[in-house]
Amino acid sequence: MAAHPAPAVTSEPPESLARLQAWDRALVSLGKKITVLKSIEWPAEMEDRFLASWRRGAPELPTPPTTVKTFPECEDGLQALMREIDTGHPIGHWLYKTAWSYLVAARMLAGAGTPEFTRCSMLLYGRPDVAYRSQELTSADSAREMLQITDDVMGRGTLEMTEANIPADVFAERLRAHITPIFDRDRVDVVLDPNLASKATACSKRINLRATALFSERDLHQLAEHEAFVHTLTAINGRNQPYFKALGLGAPRTTRTQEGLATFSEIITGAIDLARLRRIALRVVWLEKALAGADFIEVFRGFLEAGQTEVESYRSAARLFRGGDVRGRVCFTKDGAYLDGVMVVHAFVVKTLQEGRPELLPMLFAGRLTTADVITLAPYRETGLIAPSRYIPPWARDPQRVLATMAYSAAARRLRMDTFDLQRFVEYEDEVVADSGFA
Repeated sequence: MAAHPAPAVTSEPPESLARLQAWDRALVSLGKKITVLKSIEWPAEMEDRFLASWRRGAPELPTPPTTVKTFPECEDGLQALMREIDTGHPIGHWLYKTAWSYLVAARMLAGAGTPEFTRCSMLLYGRPDVAYRSQELTSADSAREMLQITDDVMGRGTLEMTEANIPADVFAERLRAHITPIFDRDRVDVVLDPNLASKATACSKRINLRATALFSERDLHQLAEHEAFVHTLTAINGRNQPYFKALGLGAPRTTRTQEGLATFSEIITGAIDLARLRRIALRVVWLEKALAGADFIEVFRGFLEAGQTEVESYRSAARLFRGGDVRGRVCFTKDGAYLDGVMVVHAFVVKTLQEGRPELLPMLFAGRLTTADVITLAPYRETGLIAPSRYIPPWARDPQRVLATMAYSAAARRLRMDTFDLQRFVEYEDEVVADSGFA
């Protein structure tokens, strides 16, 4: 592995820089102890019990553990740190918001199974039935529209679905070969985990695959773009930052942008498919219903009726209820962040085009950042406090290509597609000929 580059010379006064770095070190020490997903994961045997009861025709609500791991000492440390941080400095303000998100996450875990859990979850990840101030549609509205469109297409039976028939060990070798050329200065392992709830997860050192899962050809490119070239890549870039190691933290407040950027990467590279898009949209729709009172069995049945297998339906429902209440209303809202996040990232990229700021796109990958962080911290990229990204996904290396695609997309959306059908293409040419005066 290549040696890390020496920190750049910056214009930040030494005393100010020392204080900022001290807060950064304290934040990293506290934040890395708070593990949200591991604290609320369900035991694997719950799946077998529930599916057995479902197949008997007498489904029983799952019985998750009544307590989860909490972090009271970290809460105290974060509160003390937040009182100390100078929020008048833009970097201090960023550190403060990051500490705040870890404090909210700790409070969320402490309130597992209660309405406080959902309140904190919504602070971090949002909720699917709320529209942004400048918008009219909610993410649940967008999800329903996506499902309607894909239902229409898939209902005609004209699309072939890719079969998942590649064993995890074979898939791991292929994924490893696919991503290694990108990470030429850092080792990234691909490992199998039999107890992994998701099909794949990623951190700065490895990508985890569920050992019992079967994968498809499309999974190779989707996981590479989503897990490797966003989640792992931004964590490595953040870890290699010379001054502020908190840029490498997967802080809860960065989840929406991270998942949105990862999903956007799938879309902009053409790696996403209809089945994947439907999974994302279905989770948003059923999260909205779970928050309104649908219980685990109702949500499971909803995924099943939408075409997922029994195992997939259980795991999709479990994602929404982990840490919450299987009777409904108390939910983990993280899955709503994927669609919400991709809309935010899309809007951010379009705005960089409109306002002539293409240099902001590569900075999205400088660490685990939100779109707001990119704007706030951009001046410090110029002064050297924020280093350029060590790695950038292939699609984002030339902002002009991305922005050209987005410009076309923005213009094409003005076309009315509901006023004609395919036959209109023939009619139009015939009308030109008939009206030309030469026919």
